Amino acid sequence: MVQQLSLEWLNSESQIPQAIWDICFPPPYESQWWYRSLECSHLEKQFTLTYGLISYINEPIAIVPAFVMEVPIDFMMPPRALSILKFISKLIPSFLYQRTFFIGNAFSDKSAIGIDPKFLKNSICTEDDIFILIQAAAEKQAKKYNTSMVVWKDFSNISHETLLKISKSKDLFPLVSFPSTLITLKGNKTDDYIASLESSRRQKLNKKLLVAMTAPLEVSIIHLPDNQTLHQLYKLFSRTYLKGQTKFEELTPEFFEFISREKEAYFIILRHQSSHEIFGFSLCFHLKEHVINKFIGVDYAAPQDWFLDFRLWIEVVNWSYSMGAKTIQSSKTLYSDKIETGHQLIPLTSFCKHQNFIVHGIIRKIASLVNWDTLNHDLAIYLKTYPEEKPIIQYLKEDK
Repeated sequence: MVQQLSLEWLNSESQIPQAIWDICFPPPYESQWWYRSLECSHLEKQFTLTYGLISYINEPIAIVPAFVMEVPIDFMMPPRALSILKFISKLIPSFLYQRTFFIGNAFSDKSAIGIDPKFLKNSICTEDDIFILIQAAAEKQAKKYNTSMVVWKDFSNISHETLLKISKSKDLFPLVSFPSTLITLKGNKTDDYIASLESSRRQKLNKKLLVAMTAPLEVSIIHLPDNQTLHQLYKLFSRTYLKGQTKFEELTPEFFEFISREKEAYFIILRHQSSHEIFGFSLCFHLKEHVINKFIGVDYAAPQDWFLDFRLWIEVVNWSYSMGAKTIQSSKTLYSDKIETGHQLIPLTSFCKHQNFIVHGIIRKIASLVNWDTLNHDLAIYLKTYPEEKPIIQYLKEDK
């Protein structure tokens, strides 16, 4: 039965029927509309998108998003490992940049494999069988792209156990990723959300909002901005992106143009009441009872007592309640603000394999040193307060 599973690599989301996308990636996941926007956004200098379509007896049952990208190896490595990396790069100049075949979602805060739930329910095939097929196919495809690494990028605990199982036979090692952030909205209005926060956080947020709401700003929710507005939004996003500590993929003006055409996309915009200058925005996706608070732009030259980050956040909450959302997934940035506003940190793990067994062993050893407190200063402070939240990664022992 398992032998009747097959995987075909495709070059465009349009080669997979929308019905299959809808089955494999229902809300709360980004689906075909997301990849359609990425493909139109002139991002080919950064990465190459590809899609694995898995079939069972010639019937599509799963979609595997993937992409190829050259990645700086020190991107997620702890500071104490940097001296080791620099030493190795003197011996192997190409070591610091690894061309990588990623299994997962480009630009997403977490990845998933889209599998038809009816297939898993009614078939003797398991998720383990599907993941083993994906790993074998990815290793073959990686050779075609001349990549040195295969990485399952940013998977949550939903897939963690399966990936741990296949890691032993496929020689993968885990690497702690930046956590995703999630809010569960209580009640049916923003006051209910604020009331659900811990008292210390609630008091701090209310104090900031009391001042922030006096700023001369007005909020608007726009589904399809005009070209002039899109240009302003992109400029603001770019300045915010350059200011950020963590940088991986970079958006283009074309992305904003094409994503704005999708029915899931909404821009929450803060403008000056008099000049109508844009001082902040959030690009959000409405996926039934789930909202993804995806990208933001903030004018950090504005007066500090406007508390733009928090004003923008509370407007996202207001809008999310109005759309009937129960959860909000926010981006993996500004962790101090996310923690202060009550976000839950969701552990994510990447699973990696390098084709060179020597380099594989080196990176595996360095990866064992990585945790939240080595990835981000705000996360390190958080773990000092809540040490029980530290993600524990089980490293598989070699058979003797």
